[in-house]
Amino acid sequence: MNLKGGVGKTTTTVAIAEMLSGVFQRKVLVIDLDPQTNATLMLIGEEKWEELNDNSYTLAQLFLDAIDPEHQTFNLYKTLQHQVSNIKDLTSLDLLPSSLDLIDVQDRLATIPAGRFYAASPINILRRGIRPIIDEYDYVLIDCPPNLGIVTLNGLRISHCYIIPTIPDILSTYGIPQITKTVSEFSETIAEPIEPLGIVISKYQAGMTLHDRVIKDLRRYSKDAPVFETQIPHKQQIAETVEFDNPHKFSTLRQKWGYAGQFEQYLNLTKEIRIAVSQSVGSKRYGSRSCPRTFNS
Repeated sequence: MNLKGGVGKTTTTVAIAEMLSGVFQRKVLVIDLDPQTNATLMLIGEEKWEELNDNSYTLAQLFLDAIDPEHQTFNLYKTLQHQVSNIKDLTSLDLLPSSLDLIDVQDRLATIPAGRFYAASPINILRRGIRPIIDEYDYVLIDCPPNLGIVTLNGLRISHCYIIPTIPDILSTYGIPQITKTVSEFSETIAEPIEPLGIVISKYQAGMTLHDRVIKDLRRYSKDAPVFETQIPHKQQIAETVEFDNPHKFSTLRQKWGYAGQFEQYLNLTKEIRIAVSQSVGSKRYGSRSCPRTFNS
Protein backbone atom coordinates (compact mmCIF):
# COMPACT_ATOMS: atom_id res chain seq x y z
CA MET A 1 0.00 0.00 0.00
CA ASN A 2 1.06 3.57 -0.61
CA LEU A 3 -0.63 6.94 -0.20
CA LYS A 4 0.66 7.99 -3.62
CA GLY A 5 -0.72 6.57 -6.84
CA GLY A 6 1.35 5.49 -9.82
CA VAL A 7 4.01 3.68 -7.82
CA GLY A 8 3.47 0.25 -9.39
CA LYS A 9 1.22 -1.03 -6.62
CA THR A 10 -1.29 -2.84 -8.82
CA THR A 11 1.25 -4.22 -11.27
CA THR A 12 3.26 -5.59 -8.36
CA THR A 13 0.15 -7.20 -6.88
CA VAL A 14 -0.82 -8.92 -10.13
CA ALA A 15 2.74 -10.05 -10.88
CA ILE A 16 3.17 -11.61 -7.43
CA ALA A 17 -0.23 -13.28 -7.67
CA GLU A 18 0.62 -14.80 -11.05
CA MET A 19 4.04 -15.94 -9.82
CA LEU A 20 2.51 -17.60 -6.75
CA SER A 21 -0.06 -19.33 -8.94
CA GLY A 22 2.03 -20.19 -12.00
CA VAL A 23 5.47 -20.92 -10.54
CA PHE A 24 4.68 -22.09 -7.01
CA GLN A 25 1.36 -23.78 -7.85
CA ARG A 26 -0.51 -22.10 -5.03
CA LYS A 27 -4.19 -21.23 -5.02
CA VAL A 28 -4.38 -17.44 -4.96
CA LEU A 29 -7.16 -14.90 -4.53
CA VAL A 30 -6.77 -11.25 -5.55
CA ILE A 31 -9.20 -8.86 -3.85
CA ASP A 32 -9.42 -5.57 -5.72
CA LEU A 33 -10.52 -2.78 -3.37
CA ASP A 34 -9.26 0.08 -5.51
CA PRO A 35 -12.07 2.00 -7.27
CA GLN A 36 -9.73 2.53 -10.22
CA THR A 37 -10.27 -1.22 -10.92
CA ASN A 38 -6.81 -1.60 -12.48
CA ALA A 39 -6.12 -5.04 -11.00
CA THR A 40 -9.54 -6.18 -12.19
CA LEU A 41 -8.92 -4.92 -15.72
CA MET A 42 -5.48 -6.53 -15.82
CA LEU A 43 -6.91 -9.91 -14.85
CA ILE A 44 -10.23 -10.12 -16.71
CA GLY A 45 -10.29 -7.24 -19.20
CA GLU A 46 -12.72 -4.37 -19.72
CA GLU A 47 -15.45 -6.31 -21.54
CA LYS A 48 -15.86 -8.91 -18.78
CA TRP A 49 -15.64 -6.23 -16.09
CA GLU A 50 -18.44 -4.20 -17.71
CA GLU A 51 -20.64 -7.30 -17.79
CA LEU A 52 -20.03 -7.96 -14.09
CA ASN A 53 -20.45 -4.32 -13.13
CA ASP A 54 -23.75 -4.01 -15.02
CA ASN A 55 -25.07 -6.98 -13.02
CA SER A 56 -23.72 -5.69 -9.67
CA TYR A 57 -21.27 -8.59 -9.40
CA THR A 58 -18.47 -6.54 -7.84
CA LEU A 59 -17.32 -5.75 -4.32
CA ALA A 60 -19.09 -2.41 -4.48
CA GLN A 61 -22.36 -4.28 -4.01
CA LEU A 62 -21.07 -5.91 -0.82
CA PHE A 63 -20.49 -2.48 0.70
CA LEU A 64 -23.77 -1.11 -0.67
CA ASP A 65 -25.62 -3.95 1.06
CA ALA A 66 -24.11 -2.83 4.36
CA ILE A 67 -25.37 0.69 3.76
CA ASP A 68 -28.87 -0.52 2.83
CA PRO A 69 -29.37 -3.85 4.64
CA GLU A 70 -33.03 -4.14 3.62
CA HIS A 71 -31.96 -4.73 0.01
CA GLN A 72 -29.34 -7.48 0.09
CA THR A 73 -28.24 -8.32 -3.45
CA PHE A 74 -24.53 -9.19 -3.18
CA ASN A 75 -23.83 -12.69 -4.50
CA LEU A 76 -20.39 -13.86 -3.45
CA TYR A 77 -20.24 -16.85 -5.77
CA LYS A 78 -21.30 -14.95 -8.89
CA THR A 79 -18.93 -12.12 -8.03
CA LEU A 80 -15.97 -14.47 -7.54
CA GLN A 81 -14.15 -14.95 -10.86
CA HIS A 82 -12.21 -18.17 -11.33
CA GLN A 83 -9.09 -18.84 -13.40
CA VAL A 84 -8.42 -15.21 -14.23
CA SER A 85 -5.27 -13.91 -16.01
CA ASN A 86 -4.33 -13.72 -19.67
CA ILE A 87 -1.63 -16.36 -19.27
CA LYS A 88 -2.55 -19.67 -20.84
CA ASP A 89 -2.94 -22.63 -18.45
CA LEU A 90 -2.72 -20.47 -15.32
CA THR A 91 -5.73 -21.95 -13.52
CA SER A 92 -5.35 -21.35 -9.78
CA LEU A 93 -5.81 -17.57 -9.63
CA ASP A 94 -9.20 -16.10 -8.69
CA LEU A 95 -10.47 -12.53 -8.37
CA LEU A 96 -13.03 -10.52 -6.46
CA PRO A 97 -13.45 -7.54 -8.81
CA SER A 98 -13.74 -3.87 -7.94
CA SER A 99 -15.98 -1.14 -9.32
CA LEU A 100 -15.82 2.58 -9.97
CA ASP A 101 -18.87 2.76 -7.69
CA LEU A 102 -16.58 2.31 -4.68
CA ILE A 103 -15.63 5.98 -5.07
CA ASP A 104 -19.14 7.02 -4.01
CA VAL A 105 -19.53 4.21 -1.49
CA GLN A 106 -16.47 5.12 0.58
CA ASP A 107 -17.89 8.34 2.07
CA ARG A 108 -21.24 6.72 2.83
CA LEU A 109 -19.63 3.85 4.74
CA ALA A 110 -18.58 6.10 7.60
CA THR A 111 -22.25 6.77 8.40
CA ILE A 112 -23.33 3.12 8.73
CA PRO A 113 -25.28 2.63 11.99
CA ALA A 114 -24.62 -0.34 14.24
CA GLY A 115 -27.40 -2.75 15.05
CA ARG A 116 -28.81 -6.19 14.53
CA PHE A 117 -29.54 -5.68 10.84
CA TYR A 118 -26.48 -3.59 10.05
CA ALA A 119 -22.76 -4.27 9.95
CA ALA A 120 -21.54 -4.41 13.55
CA SER A 121 -18.63 -2.28 12.38
CA PRO A 122 -17.92 -0.79 8.95
CA ILE A 123 -14.39 -2.26 9.05
CA ASN A 124 -15.79 -5.81 9.17
CA ILE A 125 -17.89 -5.72 6.00
CA LEU A 126 -15.33 -7.45 3.78
CA ARG A 127 -14.36 -9.91 6.49
CA ARG A 128 -17.95 -11.08 6.90
CA GLY A 129 -18.67 -11.08 3.19
CA ILE A 130 -15.84 -13.38 2.11
CA ARG A 131 -15.81 -15.68 5.13
CA PRO A 132 -17.35 -18.64 3.22
CA ILE A 133 -14.45 -18.82 0.72
CA ILE A 134 -11.33 -17.45 2.41
CA ASP A 135 -10.05 -20.81 3.65
CA GLU A 136 -9.94 -22.19 0.11
CA TYR A 137 -6.81 -20.16 -0.71
CA ASP A 138 -3.12 -20.43 0.11
CA TYR A 139 -2.55 -16.71 -0.45
CA VAL A 140 -4.89 -13.73 -0.55
CA LEU A 141 -3.55 -10.49 -2.05
CA ILE A 142 -5.47 -7.26 -1.54
CA ASP A 143 -5.00 -4.29 -3.85
CA CYS A 144 -6.04 -1.19 -1.91
CA PRO A 145 -6.66 2.43 -2.96
CA PRO A 146 -3.96 5.03 -2.19
CA ASN A 147 -5.61 6.19 1.03
CA LEU A 148 -6.36 4.97 4.54
CA GLY A 149 -10.15 5.22 4.35
CA ILE A 150 -12.83 2.71 5.37
CA VAL A 151 -12.39 0.51 2.29
CA THR A 152 -8.65 0.22 2.90
CA LEU A 153 -9.27 -0.54 6.58
CA ASN A 154 -11.54 -3.39 5.49
CA GLY A 155 -8.59 -4.82 3.58
CA LEU A 156 -6.26 -4.37 6.53
CA ARG A 157 -8.80 -6.00 8.83
CA ILE A 158 -8.27 -9.37 7.15
CA SER A 159 -4.54 -8.93 6.46
CA HIS A 160 -1.72 -10.59 8.31
CA CYS A 161 0.85 -8.27 6.76
CA TYR A 162 1.42 -5.66 4.07
CA ILE A 163 3.99 -4.45 1.56
CA ILE A 164 4.75 -0.88 0.47
CA PRO A 165 5.55 -0.53 -3.25
CA THR A 166 7.28 2.76 -4.01
CA ILE A 167 9.24 4.57 -6.66
CA PRO A 168 12.57 5.56 -5.07
CA ASP A 169 11.95 9.30 -5.15
CA ILE A 170 11.05 11.92 -2.56
CA LEU A 171 7.33 12.26 -3.29
CA SER A 172 6.63 8.51 -3.41
CA THR A 173 8.45 7.71 -0.17
CA TYR A 174 7.29 10.73 1.83
CA GLY A 175 4.17 9.05 3.24
CA ILE A 176 5.78 5.76 4.31
CA PRO A 177 6.15 6.73 8.01
CA GLN A 178 2.48 7.73 8.12
CA ILE A 179 1.47 4.38 6.62
CA THR A 180 3.42 2.31 9.14
CA LYS A 181 2.24 4.47 12.05
CA THR A 182 -1.43 4.33 11.06
CA VAL A 183 -1.39 0.59 10.38
CA SER A 184 0.35 -0.03 13.71
CA GLU A 185 -2.32 1.96 15.54
CA PHE A 186 -5.08 0.12 13.66
CA SER A 187 -3.45 -3.20 14.52
CA GLU A 188 -3.51 -2.28 18.20
CA THR A 189 -7.16 -1.22 17.94
CA ILE A 190 -8.30 -4.57 16.53
CA ALA A 191 -5.84 -6.52 18.73
CA GLU A 192 -4.47 -8.43 15.74
CA PRO A 193 -0.93 -8.19 14.32
CA ILE A 194 -0.49 -6.65 10.87
CA GLU A 195 3.20 -6.82 10.03
CA PRO A 196 5.03 -4.57 7.55
CA LEU A 197 6.74 -7.15 5.33
CA GLY A 198 8.86 -4.57 3.56
CA ILE A 199 9.24 -1.85 0.98
CA VAL A 200 9.24 -2.87 -2.70
CA ILE A 201 11.33 -0.65 -4.98
CA SER A 202 9.50 -0.28 -8.30
CA LYS A 203 10.15 1.61 -11.54
CA TYR A 204 13.83 1.75 -10.61
CA GLN A 205 16.12 3.45 -13.13
CA ALA A 206 19.66 2.15 -12.85
CA GLY A 207 22.28 4.85 -12.73
CA MET A 208 19.84 7.55 -11.69
CA THR A 209 21.51 9.35 -8.79
CA LEU A 210 18.26 10.27 -7.03
CA HIS A 211 16.97 6.70 -7.10
CA ASP A 212 20.22 5.28 -5.75
CA ARG A 213 20.37 7.87 -2.97
CA VAL A 214 16.76 7.34 -1.89
CA ILE A 215 17.23 3.56 -1.80
CA LYS A 216 20.37 3.97 0.29
CA ASP A 217 18.52 6.26 2.71
CA LEU A 218 15.58 3.86 2.95
CA ARG A 219 17.86 0.95 3.79
CA ARG A 220 19.69 3.02 6.38
CA TYR A 221 16.86 4.89 8.09
CA SER A 222 13.65 2.89 7.58
CA LYS A 223 13.11 1.39 11.02
CA ASP A 224 9.56 0.10 10.66
CA ALA A 225 9.76 -1.66 7.30
CA PRO A 226 12.82 -3.30 5.71
CA VAL A 227 13.61 -2.84 2.02
CA PHE A 228 13.42 -5.95 -0.15
CA GLU A 229 16.66 -6.72 -1.99
CA THR A 230 14.92 -7.13 -5.35
CA GLN A 231 14.32 -3.93 -7.30
CA ILE A 232 11.76 -3.84 -10.10
CA PRO A 233 13.14 -1.89 -13.09
CA HIS A 234 11.30 0.69 -15.13
CA LYS A 235 10.65 -1.15 -18.41
CA GLN A 236 8.22 -0.53 -21.25
CA GLN A 237 7.20 -4.20 -21.44
CA ILE A 238 6.07 -4.11 -17.82
CA ALA A 239 3.86 -1.12 -18.61
CA GLU A 240 2.35 -3.00 -21.54
CA THR A 241 1.23 -5.94 -19.36
CA VAL A 242 -1.79 -3.91 -18.23
CA GLU A 243 -3.44 -4.46 -21.63
CA PHE A 244 -5.92 -7.35 -21.55
CA ASP A 245 -7.07 -7.93 -25.11
CA ASN A 246 -6.99 -11.73 -25.24
CA PRO A 247 -7.73 -14.28 -22.46
CA HIS A 248 -4.81 -16.40 -23.69
CA LYS A 249 -2.53 -13.63 -24.89
CA PHE A 250 0.59 -15.07 -23.24
CA SER A 251 1.84 -18.64 -23.29
CA THR A 252 4.13 -18.25 -20.28
CA LEU A 253 4.86 -15.96 -17.36
CA ARG A 254 8.20 -15.09 -18.91
CA GLN A 255 6.56 -13.99 -22.14
CA LYS A 256 4.21 -11.68 -20.22
CA TRP A 257 6.61 -10.17 -17.71
CA GLY A 258 9.68 -9.86 -19.90
CA TYR A 259 12.71 -11.61 -21.32
CA ALA A 260 15.20 -8.87 -20.37
CA GLY A 261 15.36 -9.68 -16.68
CA GLN A 262 11.90 -8.47 -15.63
CA PHE A 263 10.51 -11.97 -15.14
CA GLU A 264 13.46 -12.90 -12.93
CA GLN A 265 13.03 -9.74 -10.87
CA TYR A 266 9.38 -10.44 -10.14
CA LEU A 267 10.17 -14.08 -9.43
CA ASN A 268 12.94 -13.12 -7.01
CA LEU A 269 10.65 -10.61 -5.32
CA THR A 270 7.98 -13.28 -4.92
CA LYS A 271 10.53 -15.62 -3.36
CA GLU A 272 11.53 -12.90 -0.89
CA ILE A 273 7.91 -12.20 -0.03
CA ARG A 274 7.11 -15.88 0.47
CA ILE A 275 9.94 -16.16 2.96
CA ALA A 276 8.91 -12.97 4.75
CA VAL A 277 5.25 -14.01 4.90
CA SER A 278 6.15 -17.46 6.19
CA GLN A 279 8.32 -15.99 8.93
CA SER A 280 5.69 -13.42 9.88
CA VAL A 281 2.53 -15.50 9.71
CA GLY A 282 4.09 -18.76 10.79
CA SER A 283 5.51 -17.36 14.01
CA LYS A 284 2.31 -15.79 15.37
CA ARG A 285 -1.18 -16.73 16.38
CA TYR A 286 -3.83 -14.83 14.50
CA GLY A 287 -6.81 -15.16 16.79
CA SER A 288 -10.09 -14.75 14.95
CA ARG A 289 -8.66 -14.48 11.45
CA SER A 290 -8.50 -17.21 8.87
CA CYS A 291 -5.39 -19.20 8.07
CA PRO A 292 -4.50 -18.22 4.46
CA ARG A 293 -1.47 -15.96 4.08
CA THR A 294 -3.26 -12.68 3.51
CA PHE A 295 -1.34 -9.54 2.66
CA ASN A 296 -2.13 -6.04 1.56
CA SER A 297 -0.43 -4.01 -1.14
